[in-house]
Amino acid sequence: MATLTVWKFDSATAAGETIDALEILAKQELITLHDAATVSWPPNAKKPKTRQLRNLAGTAALGGMFWGMLFGLIFLVPFLGAAIGAATGAIAGSMTDVGIDDDFIKAVRKEVVPGTSALFLLSSDAVLDKVKTALDDLGYRPQLIQSNLSEAQEAALREMLAEA
Repeated sequence: MATLTVWKFDSATAAGETIDALEILAKQELITLHDAATVSWPPNAKKPKTRQLRNLAGTAALGGMFWGMLFGLIFLVPFLGAAIGAATGAIAGSMTDVGIDDDFIKAVRKEVVPGTSALFLLSSDAVLDKVKTALDDLGYRPQLIQSNLSEAQEAALREMLAEA
């Protein structure tokens, strides 16, 4: 089963800079990368830049439409008029079916702000201590914002990251 996680970085470029390390871990079979996208929000920009990583060889890739809808809900809805409200409500309802609910959207919207970046990662079979070590070796200390892991799994991951 794949897990969707969102990792926030305190730099506008850091999320994009972690991709090479994750691809190396995938080649070492320490994580299976199905799909990923990054959000980069330069300090003085009005909105973030998004990028889907199409070079991943996962068979469960979500596609640009999914990432577009998700990023639209997270970053654009506060700025859209009421005329689009019904359509975004329908999209939000369909996202809830795959575990992306209002709490997920609010948590990401609150944390990913100008001067930060985020990695949206669909993965499975992760050897978490190796993933964390690879990111630490790059000098990053990402914050896990949201995940569809069970509460026990998420608590264990947060504890592991806090200890470092």
